[in-house]
Amino acid sequence: MVQIFSLLSELFYPLQCEGCGRGLVKGEKLLCTKCRYDIPKTNFDDHEENPVEQIFWGRVRLHSATAYCFYMKTGVVKKLLHSLKYKSKPEIGILLGNFLGSAIHKKPKFETIDYIIPLPLHKKREHKRGYNQSQMLAIGINEVISKALDNNTLYRSIETQTQTKKKRYERWENVNEIFKLTDEKKFEGKHILLIDDVITTGATLEAAAQTLSKVKDIKISIAAFAYTKA
Repeated sequence: MVQIFSLLSELFYPLQCEGCGRGLVKGEKLLCTKCRYDIPKTNFDDHEENPVEQIFWGRVRLHSATAYCFYMKTGVVKKLLHSLKYKSKPEIGILLGNFLGSAIHKKPKFETIDYIIPLPLHKKREHKRGYNQSQMLAIGINEVISKALDNNTLYRSIETQTQTKKKRYERWENVNEIFKLTDEKKFEGKHILLIDDVITTGATLEAAAQTLSKVKDIKISIAAFAYTKA
């Protein structure tokens, strides 16, 4: 009965691609095949000293850093991330996390990961949005690489203004010392994968990584779905 209802629902209300709005065909989920193909992949996970790693040089010590694709001012990536953050569609984040997880799966730089940590939102902002978009990405990554997911040890202690229209120094000043740890010993000697949706200047990720770097013998890597030049 449930399957029949689902088929009837799709007949009268066909599922649409989140990227282009076209109807999805059997086997497609959220995105049509063309939009998946049109995502401009970076392939940074295969390259040492890639542009994402270079963002953090001299700022915080990282084991590795990568992003799945490039963020453009127009196109499918912008539409997907906008829907994820502002249109109450957490399922998009899980799908994008699947893409990112598949890109880093079994790659030497990421094989030793112990914990996946989504970049925290302040509780007030998370309550307003209904979820943390980085956590949705982390869930999707975890479905692929099967590493422990930690949502609570690293937290944002101060609510900050949005970073969207701020310049590089303003972004850093806005997030300096806003993260705390509930238990530093939990991550001692562990390899942490810190997750965010988009990297621009990397200021917020840097602030989180600086907090994590106080832990003894920790190894920190960063992965984001998209990367854009500041």
